[in-house]
Amino acid sequence: MAANELFTDLMDYLPDYYRGILEMETMQGVHTAECGDAWSTLEDHRGQLNVDTATWMLDRWENELGLNVDRTKTYAARRERITAKLRGTGTTTPDMIRRTASAFSGGEVEVTEVPGEYSFEVRFVGTLGIPANLDDLIQIIEEIKPAHLTYRFQYTFTWWTALKALTWNAAHAKTWEDLRVYE
Repeated sequence: MAANELFTDLMDYLPDYYRGILEMETMQGVHTAECGDAWSTLEDHRGQLNVDTATWMLDRWENELGLNVDRTKTYAARRERITAKLRGTGTTTPDMIRRTASAFSGGEVEVTEVPGEYSFEVRFVGTLGIPANLDDLIQIIEEIKPAHLTYRFQYTFTWWTALKALTWNAAHAKTWEDLRVYE
């Protein structure tokens, strides 16, 4: 949709006796196009204020949060990092780590403290396999966790009993990675 289609023709707001006057129609056509462009620009800038819809302003979001700007990553991966960083502000608690990890995995996450070992365990239970953006998750966890704590990840994979329903040909058509995360 063109920018001038976003805005009503300004001739519609003028009395009918201006219709047919070339100069007035030309001038109002230019004003309509300019108003449409201004409206389009305003909507684009408004979209940049939300992490979920931002595109060209992701650099600024990353700079504001102290994240490295990496334009080689997809918008989705960059948004995950920004969202996780926003969720990871304040006092570090298991719930904060859970929310941060769930932003990366896109599923349910459980965080279990192991007090005697000064560590915690992040278990991905809502998704199968290893999350795609694990390196960035590790970086965020390193930034928000207390320095004296260690951590480990636990992943969920397909149980062999779930694969029993597949025929040999159906299983043979899949890769090992596909079978590990088969639902």
